[in-house]
Amino acid sequence: MLYLDSEDNSKPIYLYINSPGGSVISGLAIYDCMQHIKSEVITINLGLAASMGSFILAAGSKGKRLALPSSRIMIHQPMGGAQGQAEDIKVEAAQIMRIRDNLVKMYSMMTGQTQDTIVRDLDRDNFMSAEEAVEYGLVDRVLDYNKQTDSQL
Repeated sequence: MLYLDSEDNSKPIYLYINSPGGSVISGLAIYDCMQHIKSEVITINLGLAASMGSFILAAGSKGKRLALPSSRIMIHQPMGGAQGQAEDIKVEAAQIMRIRDNLVKMYSMMTGQTQDTIVRDLDRDNFMSAEEAVEYGLVDRVLDYNKQTDSQL
């Protein structure tokens, strides 16, 4: 994204997502890049956008967060694990709670849902269809089946 933006920031960047998720820290790095660049970032869900994949999907440019009709979106709270001495586990637990609180605020900002709603909905794996994701505010619309996708953007 940084390279494409530096080459020509007047052109949109298309970010196709089919992801079960991954590292929260890596996902936040992608989010930060998306917010930093001048280029519009069009996010398109093809298949599954789960966990941090759903977060990155929702972080696309407003009005340009898209999903294919059969795609699925899943949100949940961040997961982690710790082992070692009790104090080390306590520190790790506090860290993941801070990350969760930050993600709640960011999801709320991106979707328009209240933070209380986000907290409730992140409690367990929460799967949505493309249409449900539109209603929730994670994506702006579901693409139609046709060969002129670019004209829909």
